[in-house]
Amino acid sequence: MSKQSIPPITLRYNGLFDFDGMYAAIIDWAKNYGFKWHEKDYKHKVPSSAGAEQELTWMLEKNVTEYIKFDLIFTVHIWDLTEVKVETGGQPRNLSNARMYIVIKGFVTFNWQGIGDKNGKLTRWLGKKYFQLTMKNKSEYIDQLYYRAWNLHALMKKYFDMQSKKYTYEGYLGENR
Repeated sequence: MSKQSIPPITLRYNGLFDFDGMYAAIIDWAKNYGFKWHEKDYKHKVPSSAGAEQELTWMLEKNVTEYIKFDLIFTVHIWDLTEVKVETGGQPRNLSNARMYIVIKGFVTFNWQGIGDKNGKLTRWLGKKYFQLTMKNKSEYIDQLYYRAWNLHALMKKYFDMQSKKYTYEGYLGENR
């Protein structure tokens, strides 16, 4: 089993946002691209006068083939989290006000099932040959995860209204979503 990582992608935000909406947007993105979503960690520290502090770790997994697996790991750190009631369109709405730091790390795992790792010369030799045949375009999978991560980053920036509505790498993977 070998693992390759993509460079981490970060996002910083300070201000009002709908935390539940962001949570739902990320889960919706994961479902659209065939990822399974897990919440690995959740820490809520006792609030101070400035607000609460939270640390979250989310994991998105996708078995691309019987040999290749994608992992996206989100580390979310939130400071000075307070709940604010805002009226929009005549309707009261609960929003969060906080400072946030998000890091997205991606990993491509090759031979995640351990094909050919069993005892025996023939099994190991067949596993090695299978690896050589299937991994001619290894960088193709790394690039695919890299641009998926940037797609998710762009969605989050659009959600926080931090950029124009244009996504630089849109259509790069030959998909229209």
